[in-house]
Amino acid sequence: MTSLLSIRDLRVEFDTARGPLAAVRGVSLDIEAGESVGIVGESGSGKTVMSRSTMGLLRGRKVRKTGSVVYNGQELLTLDLKSLRELWGTNIAMIFQDPMTTLNPVRRIGSQMREGLVKRLGLSKEDANKRCLELLKLVHFPDPQEALRKYPHQLSGGMRQRVMIAMAVACKPKVLFADEPTTALDVTVQAQVLDLLEDLRKELDMAMVIVTHDLGVVAGHTDKIAVMYAGEVVEFAPTRELFANTKMPYTEALMKSIPRLDRQAEKRMPVIPGRPPDPTEHSPGCSFAPRCQYAQQKCRDEHPALEDAGNGHMYRCFFPIGGR
Repeated sequence: MTSLLSIRDLRVEFDTARGPLAAVRGVSLDIEAGESVGIVGESGSGKTVMSRSTMGLLRGRKVRKTGSVVYNGQELLTLDLKSLRELWGTNIAMIFQDPMTTLNPVRRIGSQMREGLVKRLGLSKEDANKRCLELLKLVHFPDPQEALRKYPHQLSGGMRQRVMIAMAVACKPKVLFADEPTTALDVTVQAQVLDLLEDLRKELDMAMVIVTHDLGVVAGHTDKIAVMYAGEVVEFAPTRELFANTKMPYTEALMKSIPRLDRQAEKRMPVIPGRPPDPTEHSPGCSFAPRCQYAQQKCRDEHPALEDAGNGHMYRCFFPIGGR
């Protein structure tokens, strides 16, 4: 069966004053219709660059992209901007990370929501207004009519995020990228937003990619998880399998960093020592080796390939957890 979205050996480099910056290094991923996939990693791991490159949002002379991104049988990396715009909204959409900077501060919410409906679906202003009210009801706005007349700064962070979600699903896309959809929201609103996204995915039968630094966010809302580090996928597995049978030390470190209610108050929260590698520099060994408590000399000398652990579980490690 052909995947709805198939990414093969995607590599993204930026030209900088310090030389080429390798943000994404050989990512391959398949996304089926209707499924939910989590992309997890620290800031700088390449997850957002990978998502935006997949959509064709990163362009310019200082950006180099190689590999293949095929959506519904159509290659996107070589597609011109006009053709890409025909796909945005109706086929592939994105919820951007910060709604306060994404929404236009000097335009009312209704004006911003109508624009896409008029241009992409050809609706009249009257029909677009009706659709806007339907969308705001869909994302559980208490007073949709009043919200359409407000400016972004007049809404709370949770409400602005709901507007972004409504705009992203307005044209019923087949694939939705949600880039850090719960950033800067309190835990109660986080849960509401994640539950809302899950309900919309099922109701609209769309594939969803949740991009986040928090494994706890994707634990109960995804079918599969890809863990990224230094521009690479270092572990990939069905969600239950990943949590039950973690192989990659970096994934284990991310899990230990999740706040837990049963952790003793006097104990400090575990952190991952050091920092991610400089993407302008190239190391022959495993990118995580300088921060890994299990690293051996082989890890510093050779770069590990993705290994197959069975059950759809892939990992990039010479000395996996449970296999030493």
